[in-house]
Amino acid sequence: MQSSSVRPEEIALFDDLASRWWDKSGPMRPLHMMNPPRAAWVLERISRRFPGPVRILDVGCGAGLLSESLARAGHEVLGLDAGAEVIAAAQAHAAGQGLSLSYRNATAEALVAEGEKFPVITALEVIEHVAEPGEFVATLAALLEPGGLLFISTMNRGRKSFLVAKLGAEYLLRLLPVGTHNWSQFITPVELGGHCRAAGLRLCDTAGITFAPLAGGFRISRDTSVNYIAMAQAG
Repeated sequence: MQSSSVRPEEIALFDDLASRWWDKSGPMRPLHMMNPPRAAWVLERISRRFPGPVRILDVGCGAGLLSESLARAGHEVLGLDAGAEVIAAAQAHAAGQGLSLSYRNATAEALVAEGEKFPVITALEVIEHVAEPGEFVATLAALLEPGGLLFISTMNRGRKSFLVAKLGAEYLLRLLPVGTHNWSQFITPVELGGHCRAAGLRLCDTAGITFAPLAGGFRISRDTSVNYIAMAQAG
């Protein structure tokens, strides 16, 4: 049976981009622009819940943009991805930096089978690429310690996101390779909330991640119509 967090075609797509992942002007440019505000949003909420460094699982870490940001903030991070090429790129980039950071080429389901638990889990820009979103959230919930925090960012499925994130980013502005996203797989905040409740999680906080071209990147906002980030907590 196929894992809920694995779609082979998606893994192949991102593995093909591994060698250029850390090129700020390359195909991952939007992620480089988005990473600072979303990492800051995550770190602020972790600091509210935990007094010191914690162990963080970064699911769907790619070549490690978020993983490195979290590790630089003093946390112990395990980056997890089903793509072997992106994990190799992540390990190469982190080498010699002295960070409390490790990577593993595996699925979240494999960690559940091993009985792993984490106080904080991040899965940013991942859920829209998995096979079964509801089952994926349930798998992440199974990896959370009691009272733990889960951070998910994704794209809202609406008219504006189709025009901006699909047609605009991929076809007009060429910010992303064509075919990076499938609009029908985008997740609305209501749907995400339902997946969280079904998995025994409480959705606590949601914010928009808005493209701010004059500022040269993205900013946190109240507009969740295109990109948004959410925090849920285990009971």
